[in-house]
Amino acid sequence: MKEKLKKLKEHIKNHKDMSEEEKSNTIKKIDEWLLEDKAEGTIVAELTELSKKIVPMLEEIGLL
Repeated sequence: MKEKLKKLKEHIKNHKDMSEEEKSNTIKKIDEWLLEDKAEGTIVAELTELSKKIVPMLEEIGLL
């Protein structure tokens, strides 16, 4: 899971359709999850609440 989240962070940093605020908020949340080691289902639910634009990235790395 940690590797997938690290990969997701890289995708987010390079995403052209997300605002800098969306990127920042999402990356902060991922960093929190890496520290807390949250369950996969919780992570997916919370990420999609932050930005619907993240769904294709979640699918690409196998979280959806």
